[in-house]
Amino acid sequence: MKQPVERRLTAVLASDVAGYSRLMGADEEGTHELLKAHFRQLVNPNIKVHRGRIVKNTGDGMLAEFPSVVDAVRCAAEIQRAMIDRNADIPEDKHIRFRIGVNLGDVIVNPRTSSETASISPPGWKH
Repeated sequence: MKQPVERRLTAVLASDVAGYSRLMGADEEGTHELLKAHFRQLVNPNIKVHRGRIVKNTGDGMLAEFPSVVDAVRCAAEIQRAMIDRNADIPEDKHIRFRIGVNLGDVIVNPRTSSETASISPPGWKH
């Protein structure tokens, strides 16, 4: 008999940078450094303050989970408000603008990461 899948309700915040390919094409190193600074100084601390955790980075974006949809929305709003100030002294064509969405739903609880599962799985085993 198949083991039931464990699920839990969580709020997921998804973000990416609007026009990221254009920004990288115009100034790859500058864009990369600026985006890293935004994540280090603004995004990551805000996620932590609002009891969230990053579950995936995608270069210009990420997925974070929160125990509360209110926390996720507050985090998103604070990031968006702060980005107005952070972009104020930068030419408009170099602005970094985050697109952020929040979804509340069930996620499958996976006690091991894919890399951990892969390292203990025999060849050909599907996970």
